[in-house]
Amino acid sequence: MKNKGFSLIELLIVMAIIGVLATLITANFSGVRNKTRDAQRKADLKQLQLALETYRSDQGAYPASLATCGSALSSGGTTYIQKIPCDPLNTGQFLYRYSSTGTAYTLISCLENTNDSQKDSTNNTTYCTGGTTNWSFTLNNP
Repeated sequence: MKNKGFSLIELLIVMAIIGVLATLITANFSGVRNKTRDAQRKADLKQLQLALETYRSDQGAYPASLATCGSALSSGGTTYIQKIPCDPLNTGQFLYRYSSTGTAYTLISCLENTNDSQKDSTNNTTYCTGGTTNWSFTLNNP
């Protein structure tokens, strides 16, 4: 009579192969999520930049400050952006920062991918830790 089934060694080899593949897939997937959040951050800041430029065109100056994320940017009955975007993580260093002199502004976000091709050439360590876990991305008025 012949055994119909797998031996213990065969099962262990299959389980080891599945474990290695699962580890590789998980490692690659976390990097993809970081890059996706970074793409969202850059898109959010560019959308906010467009709203700020429209605001300046109508009002003659940039706003002194922005309301909290999720609120509208409006003035005199005109809404420039329905909801000021929030950082995908919106915690710790991962917040959008805005500063303005009225004639110029700066928008800053921290990127999770320290190898991003659009990151700042010099990291803004005031907001983003020394380049080990994140790196700054800055937009200024054109």
